[in-house]
Amino acid sequence: MKKPNSKNSAAEEPEMQPEYDFSKAKHVGNKHIARLSKGSNVVVIDPDLHKKFPDSEAVNAALRTLVNATRRA
Repeated sequence: MKKPNSKNSAAEEPEMQPEYDFSKAKHVGNKHIARLSKGSNVVVIDPDLHKKFPDSEAVNAALRTLVNATRRA
């Protein structure tokens, strides 16, 4: 979304055009919540760990390594 500048203030923006009719639009809510709740587990990690594990792939790889190491021991 662009920030308005002094030349393009909100007062100068055109109003909603008549051909944009949302009166029959269907509210879908969060369409991804079912998938998220079935197969995901949200865990918050500390900021210092986030530097080492910036995404879920890094976290999963580290956890799999730990699980494999404990199986061998």
